[in-house]
Formats: sequence, C-alpha cells, structure tokens
Amino acid sequence: MTDHRPADARSPEPTARPLHVLVLPGGGYQHLADHEGEPVAEWLRSLGHSAEVVRYPLDTRHPGPLLHVREAVRAARGAGHERVGLLGFSAGGHAAGLAALAPGATGEARVDLVVLAYPVVSMRTPTHGGSRAALIGLDAADDLRAATSLDALVTRDSPPTFVWHTADDETVPVEHAYLMGAALAEAGVPHALHVYASGRHGLGLAEGAGPAAAWTRDCAEWLDDQLGRPSRAG
Repeated sequence: MTDHRPADARSPEPTARPLHVLVLPGGGYQHLADHEGEPVAEWLRSLGHSAEVVRYPLDTRHPGPLLHVREAVRAARGAGHERVGLLGFSAGGHAAGLAALAPGATGEARVDLVVLAYPVVSMRTPTHGGSRAALIGLDAADDLRAATSLDALVTRDSPPTFVWHTADDETVPVEHAYLMGAALAEAGVPHALHVYASGRHGLGLAEGAGPAAAWTRDCAEWLDDQLGRPSRAG
C-alpha cells in the first residue's frame, strides 16, 4: 500500500538508538595520557554520540582496573544509556578489551561494541612489559598471563570490535593487533582491523600524522555501520 500523505505528515523513520562511549586513555597502567581522553570524547560528540572519559585506577593490580571499568559501564546504563561502547588506547585499550571480553561481562556490564587503538593485547608476549609489570607483575604465573590476554578471551559472543594500529609502532608492536584480529576472525566476531603504514605510538586522534590520521574517518564509518545509520563521517 502506497502512503499518499505529505512527507511531513508521515511517521518519522525509526532512528538508531544513540551510542554512549566510555573513553579509556593509555599510559601503561601508570598514568593517563590527557590527549587520549577529553579530546577524543569531544570528537565522538561531534559525530553525534555521547561520551565520557573513564579514569581507571593506576598502579593497581588486576582485577582493579577491570572492576572499575565494568562499574562505569553499569553506571552508564543506570543513567539511561541503552547502547554503551568502549574506546581505549594502548593500556587503556587493554583495559577496555578486558572489560568487554573477560568472563562476567553479562547484563548491565556487557558492552555493545569496543574500539581498540594501538592496544596492548597479549600478556604472554615480551611486550608491552611496562603494562604487564603494573597490572600483573613480570613474574605472573602463566594462567594469570593467559587470563589477562585479550586474544585468549575472545569467544563467538564477544562484541563487535574495531582495532587499529601502525605497522612501525616500536612501543607496542603491531603483532598485538594481529593477534587480536586473528582471534576475532577465528571466533567469527564482527570486526574491522586497520593497520596503517606508519605512525609513532600514542597518536591519539592522529591529526596530521600521515596515514594513521585516517583512523578517525574509518572508525566513524564503522560506528555508523554498527548503529545502522547513514554514515556522517564525511
């Protein structure tokens, strides 16, 4: 049946539920990088999302940061946000991934999607030693190292994930992103993996940083796709 009413008299098309993003700056679990915090939240707001920075505890052993991030997710849902995502950089990416993937991410603590920017993924590789030392200690047992390695925690029920890294990152090698991408692919989790040709570690929004500057456009388009709305990345 054709609707012959004027366009302005018809019921509006259903809109995608808005997304609230919790932003987790990096810093090796020893400090929080300011440029990976509020500037990123402001960028997300410019895309039409709501966002806030989560200042998770530092120099605190596992599961301290994990519990803090999950409580922030619950608080966001309690404030009325129906769709909650996490975006973390470096060690903040590890904290975001751990909150999304570790056992117990159910109910109000479950996130709808996660974005990992040059993330620390594995606690079983020699890198990044600083994050491992701060979170679990360099002498942590093998089972604890596995339980805090994101690639070992991926299941088919894991949330959609966007990962980006640079090929020549010397601080957190790109192997971390490849480990994550391989785990997501094996489990059949919807994901995107972007590896840009060059760019130092800790780029944040990466404005004017060459190839890696494209990550904000790529991520904006991916978020639109996840929300089922026309891309406004431009």
